[in-house]
Amino acid sequence: MPPRVLIAKPGLDGHDRGAKVVARALRDAGCEVIYSGLHQTPEQIVETAIQEDVDGVGLSVLSGAHMTLFPRVVELLGERGADDIIVFGGGIIPDEDIPILHEKGLKKIFTPGAPLQEITEWVDAEFGD
Repeated sequence: MPPRVLIAKPGLDGHDRGAKVVARALRDAGCEVIYSGLHQTPEQIVETAIQEDVDGVGLSVLSGAHMTLFPRVVELLGERGADDIIVFGGGIIPDEDIPILHEKGLKKIFTPGAPLQEITEWVDAEFGD
């Protein structure tokens, strides 16, 4: 079965081009992709992830709220007994925040300019058969 990945835009950030480009690249690489749309709360993202039985959740934030929104999704997945769902993220994230996000349960962070092939290969290695 192909990996199922939810691409989500938490918070009030209204810029979704990058998320859509990543979603399309993952789809073209053989993943089943669910795109949540803009302005999702962490609670909505977790509910969708569980309902859709995804293997992973890719979060995209350009607003600077990654230090609260990303860990909150991980925390809520744990509370719902769905901590087997791997969470990764991308967006405008300062280098010094990346180790902290890893400590808070984010498996991988992609920053602007990350090649799509790098993202699709990571997802394939992480979720593929």
